[in-house]
Amino acid sequence: MNISAALGFLWEYRQALLIGLGNTLYFTALGLLVGLVIGFVVSVVRTAGHPLLKLVATGYVEVFRGTPMLIQLFWFFFCLPALLGVELGNVFSTILTLSLYMGAISSESFRAALKAIGTEQRDACIALGLPGRVSVPYVILPQTVMRAVPTLLSNCVTLFKESALVSTVGMADLMYQGQMIADSTARPIEILTATALIYFIIAFATTRIVTFYEQGYLARMRL
Repeated sequence: MNISAALGFLWEYRQALLIGLGNTLYFTALGLLVGLVIGFVVSVVRTAGHPLLKLVATGYVEVFRGTPMLIQLFWFFFCLPALLGVELGNVFSTILTLSLYMGAISSESFRAALKAIGTEQRDACIALGLPGRVSVPYVILPQTVMRAVPTLLSNCVTLFKESALVSTVGMADLMYQGQMIADSTARPIEILTATALIYFIIAFATTRIVTFYEQGYLARMRL
């Protein structure tokens, strides 16, 4: 393969790839933010909620962790509109799927972090007469997030890679753009290799951040 010719070919389609990457990062970030909120709420419910709510929350987590995200995406995009008679659209289906998937996997990270917080913290809040609306966001949440950050960053990498599946419902993400260019030019080797490389660079950089954070966190814990 002529490297200079391949690079020249890729340069011609840089704009389309950048647009796809921007859409991928946008939907990943949106799913991440909404999913983290869902995950924390679910972890609190599973840790100290009503038994019935615990059952519902556990069922949600097990279903979304135990089924492929592609099936979840297809179910929201194809099946749910057929059942409700309402067209959700690919944008809403994408955001909903990414958010619920992220909520399910991040809830386990939050739940493990909540269990790592000593009971004396909760006892101190009760002794001080702090209501839940104060103790949870100002005492419990900061400590939970600090402990959960390494696994949450790993979950972020997982969500970023899984987001490539949204191309199957017509979202113009990085994978979709790469497929369209490959199909129209009949040059899949160059374009799909470049697409894979972009995913790898972003995922690898994030995993390095996870490693550095874990090393710093463990060093602080030893002090």
